Amino acid sequence: MNTPDQHKFARGLDTSALPAVVDRATWQAELDKLRVREKAHTREGDAIAAARRHLPIVEVDPTITLIGPHGPVTLLEVFEARSLLIVYYHMWHTGQPASAQCEGCTFSTTHINELSYLHSRDVTYATFCEGPYEESSRYRDFMGWTVPWYSAQDAATALFAEFGMLVCYLRHGDRVFETYWTTGRGNEVMAPSYGLLDLTVYGRQETWEDSPAGWPQRWGGNTSEPNAFRISGRPISQWSRLAAGRSDEP
Repeated sequence: MNTPDQHKFARGLDTSALPAVVDRATWQAELDKLRVREKAHTREGDAIAAARRHLPIVEVDPTITLIGPHGPVTLLEVFEARSLLIVYYHMWHTGQPASAQCEGCTFSTTHINELSYLHSRDVTYATFCEGPYEESSRYRDFMGWTVPWYSAQDAATALFAEFGMLVCYLRHGDRVFETYWTTGRGNEVMAPSYGLLDLTVYGRQETWEDSPAGWPQRWGGNTSEPNAFRISGRPISQWSRLAAGRSDEP
C-alpha cells in the first residue's frame, strides 16, 4: 500500500522564514491592537447570527423520502422527534473507489463526531449523501463516522439542494421548513482544524492567503496535488484509517 511521505507533508516546514523577534512588552502591545479587531469580528459574527434568526423561512414537503439503514424514511422522520435539523449534503462519485471520493466533503464530515451538544439544544444532525445508500454507507463505515447517514440520491431535486451544501431545517408539528443554507467557505464552521490553523503564525499554508514573503504555502486551491484536502492520491483523513487496518474495499 502506498503511503504519503509524512516527513514531506506532516513534519518539518521547508522554510527559514521567521517573524520579527521582539521583547515581550512590544509583542504584547501588538497583540493588544489585534485583540481589538478580534473582538469587533466576534461582535459582528454575533450580529450576523442574529440576522439569521430573523430570516423568513420556506416550507418543505415533510414526506420527501430518503433511504436510511432500514429503508425508506421521510424527511420528517429524520428529525428524530427533535425541533431542528442540520444536514450536510455529501457529494458522491457512484461506482468510484474510496480514494476517488470527494476530498472536501470528506474533510468536512470527518470533523463531525460528538452530537450530544447539538442534541441538548433539540437539534438533530444528519448527512444526506448523493450516492446510493448501500455503496455510500460502506464509505461511512470505512471512515469510522457515526453521524446518521441517508441517501438523498432521488430526493435532492425535491429538497432544492445541491451537494456540498449545509442546510438547516425547522419542524413545527408535522410541518417542515428550510431556514438557512450555505456552501463553499460557509461550510468551514464544520471544521475546527481551519480555525486552529488560523491562530498559528503560518496559517493554513494555502496559496491564496495574504502572508509575508517566505511563509510556507504548500497547499494549492485547485484539484492538483497536494491540495488542501488530498495528498498522495487520497483524501488526507483516509490515510490514518488505512494505517489502523481498516479496509476500503467495496
